[in-house]
Amino acid sequence: MKKTKTIRTIYLKQQFLYCLLPLVVLLLCQASATAANHPSKVNDTIVINKSQTSKKYKIRIYPSATNEVLFFTASGESGKVYQLYVFDMDGKLVKQTQIHNKETTLLANFVKGNYMFDVFSDDEKIENGTLVVR
Repeated sequence: MKKTKTIRTIYLKQQFLYCLLPLVVLLLCQASATAANHPSKVNDTIVINKSQTSKKYKIRIYPSATNEVLFFTASGESGKVYQLYVFDMDGKLVKQTQIHNKETTLLANFVKGNYMFDVFSDDEKIENGTLVVR
């Protein structure tokens, strides 16, 4: 009697697993298709190296948690306008944005590679550095 119960339990567990198998396969296929549609978004990393030029201003340039976009925020004197310029390694301007004091904006669609950036306010260089998008 005890053996019958054990065999029945094993049979039920197998049937349960066979019922779950199509669901697992479906979920794996969807995850694979999502990764295939966004191959550049899967392993992107944005590394930022910066050097502060002026201590009067607080400039933050940082990637999103998913490394899909780059945030640019600045604070300092009220009424100031801050410009961010991003150049490729050949010196070509690839991104440019402008924000006011205590604002944040984002930059997206970076191609993998190395970049240089400068932050200005009233023709004064506040910060510069490099970006690496992998």
